[in-house]
Amino acid sequence: MTIDIESPVTTAQLLESGALPGTQSPPRPRIVGVGTATSPTSYTQEEVLEAFDITDPRIRSLFANSAIERRYLTLPDEDDDGIRHPEPQGDLLDKHKALAVDMGAEALQACLKRAGAQLSDLRHLCCVTSTGFLTPGLSALMIRELGIDRHCSRSDIVGMGCNAGLNALGVVAGWATAHPGELAVVLCAEACSAAYAMDSTMRTAVVNSLFGDGSAAIALVAGGQDDTPAEPEGPRIIKFASCIIPEAFDAMRYDWDRAQNRFSFFLDPQIPYVVGAHAEIVVDRLLQGTGLRRSDIAHWLVHSGGKKVIDAVTVNLGLIRHDLRHTVGVLRDYGNVSSGSFLFSYERLLDERVTRPGEYGVLMTMGPGSTIETALVQW
Repeated sequence: MTIDIESPVTTAQLLESGALPGTQSPPRPRIVGVGTATSPTSYTQEEVLEAFDITDPRIRSLFANSAIERRYLTLPDEDDDGIRHPEPQGDLLDKHKALAVDMGAEALQACLKRAGAQLSDLRHLCCVTSTGFLTPGLSALMIRELGIDRHCSRSDIVGMGCNAGLNALGVVAGWATAHPGELAVVLCAEACSAAYAMDSTMRTAVVNSLFGDGSAAIALVAGGQDDTPAEPEGPRIIKFASCIIPEAFDAMRYDWDRAQNRFSFFLDPQIPYVVGAHAEIVVDRLLQGTGLRRSDIAHWLVHSGGKKVIDAVTVNLGLIRHDLRHTVGVLRDYGNVSSGSFLFSYERLLDERVTRPGEYGVLMTMGPGSTIETALVQW
């Protein structure tokens, strides 16, 4: 499925102009701020192995070859004998709630600061999480926690995993287009520590070697305010494209583990190759009708799904390591922080100060479904 924020474009010239001949198109939403946060404590891969008391050489090799140096995690406290015991599902849900609110508040405030905005400016808040279920949702908790205007519109996206950040961005871009000049924020808060299992199985090891706690927020505005009609700075969101892979439906799951009496992640070892094989299909669909080729894309911001996922995307899209330097760097320093990973990369790109007006970028995430989500932006 391909979704255009406004009327379909047919050439790069129309992308530049922002409207089709003889039409009055609404302003495209622009990304005006980003912010990130983590939980307080970080661990090296060796420290995680020690915490889980893992001695199996196969699992130790998996950790050692993950391309991850450090991750932020909130592990159970040690008892008097120095042992960390598995947490029951109820405690994990409490952990998810506490971490999601704390990290989310920090990321949201950092995002608004970068956007030059205040909490009172916020008109729509969309919260994304897949590491726990909350009712009322995280958006309601954030409004109460931060004292956001009770009339702020809100939405919650759950159960869409690592691709959910771009799913939410598509929804909120539509909201921003329908509400010119009003500030909207997508907030991803993933307490992956609330989804960890303490056992020595290979299934658990794949997950425990990869994920970390993290939150990221991105702010959107379409057009200017009434008193400042000029469009804000920041890349315009041009269009979205997605691709679901039904034959890999069960390759990424977060479901109930009856043996452990808790929810548990599952990642099929073949998923990097499945994602890689479909990356070209969805990117070509994203660029269809724009007059752009993959070689015209100056910036690639891809989900830090794991070393093999990154390698597969690089090969199948004909990219070089420099193209995915931020994706690789985020994986190294944070691990896979699920739905907000690509925003950690976007923040690093902005901090580099290398983007130039007119340049194009592609955002890409992948997750359960199995699904690849993409977005085309222009500075």
